Amino acid sequence: MRTHKISSHGSAHARHDKPWSGFRIRALLAGAASLTLATAGCTSAVTSAGNTPVRGGTAVWAELASTPPNYIFPYEGSAYFSLSNANYFANLMYRPLYWFGGSGLPTVNNSLSLARPPVFDGAKVTITLKHYRWSNGTPVTARDVMFWLNMELAVPADYGGYSGFPANVKDITVVSPSELTMTVDKAYSPTWFWYNDLSQITPMPAAWDRTASGPSACATTVRDCAAVYNYLNGQAKDLSTYATSPIWGIVDGPWRLSAFNADGHVTFVPNKSYSGPVKPRLAAFEEVPFTTDAAEYNVLQAGVSNGKIDVGYLPEVDAPARPAGSSRLTPGANPLAAKGYTLAPPYFAWGIGFYVLNFQSTTGNGPVIRQLYFRQVLAYLTNQAAVINGPLRGYGAPTVGPVPAMPMTSFLSPKGRKGALYPYNPGKAVTLLASHGWTVVPDGVSTCADPDLCGPRIKKGQGLSLTFPYPSGVSWIALEMDQLQSSASLAGIRLNLRPEPFNELPGGNCVVTKSPCNWDGVAGVGWSYAPDYLPTGEALFMCGVPANAGGYCDKTNEAMINKTLTSGNLSYLYRWQDYLSAQLPVEWTPNPVWLLTEIASNLRGVLPQSPTLDINPENWYFVK
Repeated sequence: MRTHKISSHGSAHARHDKPWSGFRIRALLAGAASLTLATAGCTSAVTSAGNTPVRGGTAVWAELASTPPNYIFPYEGSAYFSLSNANYFANLMYRPLYWFGGSGLPTVNNSLSLARPPVFDGAKVTITLKHYRWSNGTPVTARDVMFWLNMELAVPADYGGYSGFPANVKDITVVSPSELTMTVDKAYSPTWFWYNDLSQITPMPAAWDRTASGPSACATTVRDCAAVYNYLNGQAKDLSTYATSPIWGIVDGPWRLSAFNADGHVTFVPNKSYSGPVKPRLAAFEEVPFTTDAAEYNVLQAGVSNGKIDVGYLPEVDAPARPAGSSRLTPGANPLAAKGYTLAPPYFAWGIGFYVLNFQSTTGNGPVIRQLYFRQVLAYLTNQAAVINGPLRGYGAPTVGPVPAMPMTSFLSPKGRKGALYPYNPGKAVTLLASHGWTVVPDGVSTCADPDLCGPRIKKGQGLSLTFPYPSGVSWIALEMDQLQSSASLAGIRLNLRPEPFNELPGGNCVVTKSPCNWDGVAGVGWSYAPDYLPTGEALFMCGVPANAGGYCDKTNEAMINKTLTSGNLSYLYRWQDYLSAQLPVEWTPNPVWLLTEIASNLRGVLPQSPTLDINPENWYFVK
């Protein structure tokens, strides 16, 4: 749930699902609105290694706990829309049309994009491709772009990041193998259209345009796409064939698979036909799985010399507390320095933390969750500061609404800069619950005494007992959930916590995905703004979009979001986020520093790390 992407770790972020380097002032390109980022250092001392580059070698990267990749097709449904499947897996092989992130910024990276910046002329948008080739020797063409667009027109609900594109385009024309044009249905902000619509596209090779019966024509005929999608989706569910499939072996990125195990052991080798500006210097890149962050830390403690991990992460519970009075991006002393590791500067993902409430729950709690006062009660019981200063050891920042507070940008409203609307206050939570007809039973189960005050469809005697699965294997999330459970008990709200592997958590909007709705919430998750890089919310908070996991639906919210899509005037973005922050479509939780990355001291090119959470191991190399 890339639910943005939702992913795990930090506040497991939906890529676009949903669990963040340094920042400086930089303007968006092509006349886009300015994006102002706070300054922070992004250098790190190097210890115990020389500086002579070595070609070859295998770099080993630690996967986040309990989040092995399990889907290779880049057209990911909401159940597979995650960082582990996109940013850390498919994107290495199949490049998006536009790449975002570079120099520590969540902005477009024209050097690594497959296309030149789009040209906007009124309602007409022109896209010109660069000269990239697939590994089977064929060029990446405008028809390969149409393949993706037609599939999104045919089966929009099967793409986890769907938010109305390309249905908002009246005409798409392939002008030549390297050029296509679009005519949008109304005036949009060019920045938004580039950063949140065109950013979704991943060109797909003609060899994928087929079904079990043979070649098809999805790239030219929308009605053929459903059958093609069904075939490719079926192939993607057969994990045993990933490294040998003639389908998935056709790549345009810098890497291709040489080995894949469903437990998460993955080996990439260079794509010798890669057309991009940076060719891999490593002989191989490996990803290795861990069931818990404690298990990963045990391997790091064995040291670089054991050869098991070259790039890993320091679990927050094992990190030194952030020095008092220091910047959130200032780490404490590295406990693994003597083991041959360098601790990278902390960085925030371009995203938000939250836990989902299921407005569509069939457990009997749906009517309760739909009451704003009840969501306010839960907000007053969510102690973000205690989580940041406790389990996160100081490496985090509060989430105040749908626009990230860190890294700090011009997109955050003046009201949002003042902090959360509902600061921790158990007394206020109890009073609010009692004033709406509930008999509050601290350390027990509060019940509805007056249905007229409790709200529509809430029955007399109904108790406040909710089931909350959350991602297992991440120590700080487990501690956060224990803390929330304890706070909720002060108001007689019983949270039945259920740790589960991330890939087994409920994924996406249960009504849209036609999956069971018999759950009340999912905790320890969040959203990274990718591939919707402008934080305008249409992919996450609009009615009925797949990534809107809780099913929140509000027409005022929709109207305000639509204003942010058509105008670059920040006042619309401010009004929307201030409204939605108060409405609590989800419960805001801390946005942790994304990773406290430990890097082998003889490995270069890993820094700076991107707030978009993509990795570029083609930049990595060993030194001696």
